[in-house]
Amino acid sequence: MEWLASLRKSIDYMEEHLLADIGAMEVADAVHISPFYFQKGFKIVTGYSISEYLRNRRLYLAGLDVIRGGGDCREKSPYRERSSGCAEEKIINLAYKYGYDTPESFTRAFSRFHGVSPMRLREQPHRIKVFLPLTVEISIKGGNKMDFTIEKREPMKMIGFERNFSYDTSYQKIPEFWSEFCGRYCGSDAGFDQEENEIRQTIAECMVGEFGVCIDDIGDGKQFRYYIAGTYQGGTIPEGMKVFEIPASEWAKFKCIGTMPQALQTVNTRIFSEWLPGNQDFEMTFPINIEWYSGGDTGDSNYESAIWIPVKRLGS
Repeated sequence: MEWLASLRKSIDYMEEHLLADIGAMEVADAVHISPFYFQKGFKIVTGYSISEYLRNRRLYLAGLDVIRGGGDCREKSPYRERSSGCAEEKIINLAYKYGYDTPESFTRAFSRFHGVSPMRLREQPHRIKVFLPLTVEISIKGGNKMDFTIEKREPMKMIGFERNFSYDTSYQKIPEFWSEFCGRYCGSDAGFDQEENEIRQTIAECMVGEFGVCIDDIGDGKQFRYYIAGTYQGGTIPEGMKVFEIPASEWAKFKCIGTMPQALQTVNTRIFSEWLPGNQDFEMTFPINIEWYSGGDTGDSNYESAIWIPVKRLGS
């Protein structure tokens, strides 16, 4: 249950440091988990990214401050006009208190979250949007009984197309990346120039599209690299493609059967909500995970795919 305990500890840590300049890197470091897997798991289990959770908690507390007349302004009258010197001073104080660079950016975020401006909320306190600390409870139904195998593999050299994605928007943006790839390279080979044909030949020879690879080595805790990739066979590397290497490791391979992307997303959710909390034998190692895709129709109910996670045996 170490994974579940770490999630709960992370929430406690964020609550204790809500007014500090912290983000995903600091929270992951506090619970001693790779930022990549921590952010991925936190999003799956709670439905929020780390930045969303921190932002929502801070804006809720800011709403309470507004209703209570928070701020250092000594004038006792409530919020009135935007031009009021006291109201403006209070907005400035709240903006800096909750980590915003300007009163304008704070007011925009506040209004999006609560649906009303700070001044309006002071007049209509019933409109505050409540966002309390999360309580993480996981019902372990599958645990170690999930359909997975452990396989040791030597280093894998791959080639593919690279793009950086934000943790906050990756669920929406990565499918768009795949759509672009398929739209450009999965049709007829006729009518293209030499450079385009070289790319298409490499895609065919290396089976680019067999793998989707997430690598968290940017180091800012906000973005990760993603590749649409295949196994590099040597030779010229076409313009716009990159070669990279996956380290040797043992891999937990979770089998997925069903229509894409629902089947893969379901298994991905179960890994973090069932397998990790119930697992007594393995821990995740370096911040890479691999999606494997078979050939064929991704809309077929019997389509095969898999998620590979690098692991090591506990105590080894």
